[in-house]
Amino acid sequence: MNIIKKDTFFRWVMPFFLGVVMFNALRAVTDLTKNEGFWTGSLSQHIVSQLVVIGICYAFDIIWRLRFQNKKYDIPKCGLFQNEYLKMFISLFVGLNVVMFIGERIGVLYMGNGIIDYMIANVICIPIALLYYSMVRSDMINSNFIEQALLLEKVRNENLDTELKYLKAQYHPHFLFNALNTIYFQTKEEEARKSIELLSELLRYQLYNVNKIVTVGEEISFIQSYISFQKQRVSKRLQLQADYDSLLSEQKIHPLLFQPLLENAFKYVGGEYRIWLSFKLEGEAICFTLENSIADLKDEEKRKEGIGIENLKRRLELLYSSAYELKLTQTVNTYSAELRIKLEKD
Repeated sequence: MNIIKKDTFFRWVMPFFLGVVMFNALRAVTDLTKNEGFWTGSLSQHIVSQLVVIGICYAFDIIWRLRFQNKKYDIPKCGLFQNEYLKMFISLFVGLNVVMFIGERIGVLYMGNGIIDYMIANVICIPIALLYYSMVRSDMINSNFIEQALLLEKVRNENLDTELKYLKAQYHPHFLFNALNTIYFQTKEEEARKSIELLSELLRYQLYNVNKIVTVGEEISFIQSYISFQKQRVSKRLQLQADYDSLLSEQKIHPLLFQPLLENAFKYVGGEYRIWLSFKLEGEAICFTLENSIADLKDEEKRKEGIGIENLKRRLELLYSSAYELKLTQTVNTYSAELRIKLEKD
C-alpha cells in the first residue's frame, strides 16, 4: 500500500518539477545571454508563464499515459522505436510552437526576441520533454510488465489449485473402487456381486479414461455396462430398446458425453416406462438419440435440468465448441435428447 501511495505521489509531482525545470532553463538562457538579471521584468508575467508551462506539462503527461494505457507497449524493434520518437518529436515541435504562438497573442507568454526566442524554446524544451517522455514510457512498460507478471502468477496459482482439486477428486473414486472390491469378495448373493462388478467397471472407465480420447466402441461398451447396471434396480416392466450402428467402432471421441443424458432418462422414466436410444454414424458425425416416457407434465421437478446436464453442456462447449448440437425436447408424455457431434479426424 505504501509503495502504491509513493508511486501515486511521484506520478503527480513529476510534471510539476518538469514544468519548473523547463521554464527556468528557458528563462536562464534567454535572460543571461542578454546580460540581464535572471527573472527580470514583471513578476506577475513570469508567474503566469510558469503556471502555463506547468499546466502544459501536466497535459502532456496525462495524454501520454492514456496513450500507453490504451496500447499495451512492449519493447519495440529498433525501426519501430525510432519511428515512434520521430513522431513524438514532430508532435512536440508542432504543439510547442502552437502553444507559444497562441500564448503570446493572448498575453500569457512573452516572446520578446521573436523568432530567436522560438528557436531557443524548441532547443531547450523539446529534448527535456523527450527525456520525460522516455521516463513515462519506461514507467508504463514496467507497470505493464508487473501487471502481466502478477496475472501470470495468479494463473499459475489457479492451475495449482485446479490440479490439487483434481487430485483430491481422484482420491474418492480410488477409495470407492477399492472398497467395492472388498465388499465384492464378502458378498455371497449373485445379484449383489453382479451389481458391484458392474459398478466397479463403470468406476474404472470414469477413473482412467476421463482425461483422454477414447474410441466410440469403448464409449458404447461403457453405455452398455451402465444400462446393465441400471437395469439391476429398475422395474421389470421397463421397455428398453437400444440400436448401435455397426460402423461405429474406432472413431475417436471424448468420453462420458452420453451417460448424463442416459442417467437423466433412467431418473425420470415413467408412464409407459419406455426408453429408446440409438447410436448412428451420419457422415462425419455421430448422432446419439434418446427418448424416454414420462408420467405427466405436472411435476415441476421434471422440467428442471440437473447438475449433470449443465455440466455436460459446459464440457461440450469446451471440447467441441461449434462442432456439436444438443437438442432437448419435452412433450406431454415424452422427453427426448439428441446429441450430434462431429467426429475428430485422426
